[in-house]
Amino acid sequence: MARSRAEGTKRIPVSQAFRDRLFRDRSCHCRKVKARLGCILAATLFWLAAPAGVALGAAVGDEPFKLPDTQLEPVKWTELEGWAADDQLASFNAFQASCQPFRAAKQPHDERPVYNGLWAVCRRAASAKPANAEAARTFFEENFRPVRIARLGDAQGFLTGYFEPVVQGSRFPDPEFHVPLYRRPPDLVAAGYKPGGEFPNKGALVGRYDEKNQIVPYHDRGEIEDGALDGRHLEICWIKDHFEALSISIQGSARVILEDGTPLRVNYAAHNGFPYTAVGRALIDRNLVPREQMSMQRIREWMAANPEEAPKLRASNRSYIFFRITGLSNDSEPVGAQGIPLTPQRSIAVDKLHVYGTPFFIDAKLPIENAKPETPFHRLMIAQDTGSAIVGPARADLYWGAGDDAGRIAGRIRYPGRFVMLLPRELDMVEAGKHMPLPAPKPKILDLEAKKDLQAKKKDGKHTVGRGEEDAPMRSHGRTGRSRWRS
Repeated sequence: MARSRAEGTKRIPVSQAFRDRLFRDRSCHCRKVKARLGCILAATLFWLAAPAGVALGAAVGDEPFKLPDTQLEPVKWTELEGWAADDQLASFNAFQASCQPFRAAKQPHDERPVYNGLWAVCRRAASAKPANAEAARTFFEENFRPVRIARLGDAQGFLTGYFEPVVQGSRFPDPEFHVPLYRRPPDLVAAGYKPGGEFPNKGALVGRYDEKNQIVPYHDRGEIEDGALDGRHLEICWIKDHFEALSISIQGSARVILEDGTPLRVNYAAHNGFPYTAVGRALIDRNLVPREQMSMQRIREWMAANPEEAPKLRASNRSYIFFRITGLSNDSEPVGAQGIPLTPQRSIAVDKLHVYGTPFFIDAKLPIENAKPETPFHRLMIAQDTGSAIVGPARADLYWGAGDDAGRIAGRIRYPGRFVMLLPRELDMVEAGKHMPLPAPKPKILDLEAKKDLQAKKKDGKHTVGRGEEDAPMRSHGRTGRSRWRS
């Protein structure tokens, strides 16, 4: 459970320059959705209460399900294109892996209603033994309701891809292997977190203490590449080039094949506190690479062709990732933020506003078979990971596996897609609809003009109306809209 700032957290001295850079406005903002709606409140508060008779522990239904800037719309299973053709047995196996932490808890210990609902579903999944995709599909249909999810005002979400790089490396530096991967420095601190303990992925004040015991920014990518950490014995291993190091930082994990053939597994441990900046966007903005050609392979080619400019490009992304050793084996996939191994083509990284283990059905056309977004992608994925760049209710990073083939596909994916979130049936949809605010209908321009004309005539004494007509609200002739929740 997240702890409030005022609860058990001492005041941390912070330099003014650091405040200006790192403090972010977390308040929900109002945005323009469409001109005819004007500016509406871009926050939706859903009250997902457990129905009577469902024993999910204390506080179920007592906490709101908050998804800022989000719209939800229930749909039918038959409305999901490709649902019946998907291999839900593969999804069920990935879901079973996500259920391990839920089944380890005797009672729900999270105040979010979705967590409590998944806790109950996972207990039923323990005894389920689907033999094929059809049986697995039946399990999901009997235990979940499909709800289309998107940012308020948007029809689709956004998809990217990630993978686990496999690179050559060495325990010792030499002319061939000269780029280090660093472990977490001991002077890297996060306000409110114990030194050496769990490190926040985002949202915390990160830096180092100066001589005045104030937190100041940590070294950025450019400074680290220029040798800011030299001589501190933080190197895990050395690899061939800076593009590989940048790629590993973006992906969050890697398999480094050492000189004797030993596979060294490294995974994300901490970051330096600077926000991630896409180097591909910098190339596009500078008209160095056309937008339609952008991919990780294209970035690699540009860096190789421009060795003098490449350090400046990398330095534009001031974020830097530190790693930890997770094993010396090739046997399993990397571990995601949920603490379980990822499943290629079934695991996704999502915003931390979602509960790990939540299933999402993704509908898109992606550049899988070639560089053109022509391959239909209709697949049930399980939320098992996150990332600092994964922000929003309908935003996902698709995990493709390890190696160059997975990397080529992952590097091409930057496309829209439709998201359907599977909510446990323990959540009372009808009750949720009673508490869901909807924007007030806005009268058509003709109605407004008619009212102005009526008021002008009244002022001139050319028209009089009875009290009932004057006080009656104007009728909206536009579409009233469909109900967000339906039984």
